[in-house]
Amino acid sequence: MSRDRASTMDADLQQVFGAPVPELYESAVGRDASPALTRALELRSFLALTEEQVARVRDRVHRDMDPDRDMGELSADKLRFDAQWLEAALDARDSYRAALGELLRTMPPPAQQARPVRTTQLKATVAVPSSAAPAPPGAGAARARRP
Repeated sequence: MSRDRASTMDADLQQVFGAPVPELYESAVGRDASPALTRALELRSFLALTEEQVARVRDRVHRDMDPDRDMGELSADKLRFDAQWLEAALDARDSYRAALGELLRTMPPPAQQARPVRTTQLKATVAVPSSAAPAPPGAGAARARRP
């Protein structure tokens, strides 16, 4: 699972949200989790998975190119495929890093993040006596400043 793998942006997440990544995942499950935290952790999971793919292809190419390996085992087709796979994985990694970085830069500080808003509206009722005097002319009008 990608939440257990490290990513290159874990320190940024910890700095912005003020808690280690495992704690962030636990708090994201709660009802009061901010949408920014949920999105950031989703992007982080994708990033961690993509970084693992990059590492796997890199390691496979290194094994294939080992100087002690028999040259008869080299395959140009296999290396071309690995190069294409690596390019796709690197593009995805760069995109996830950019998206997560942008989210972290543009989101409000944790203290100002929106919490769920109540939609019930309170009603104020005031009983006005029927014999109330009408308001004098100009009531509520702003006074002009005198020099």
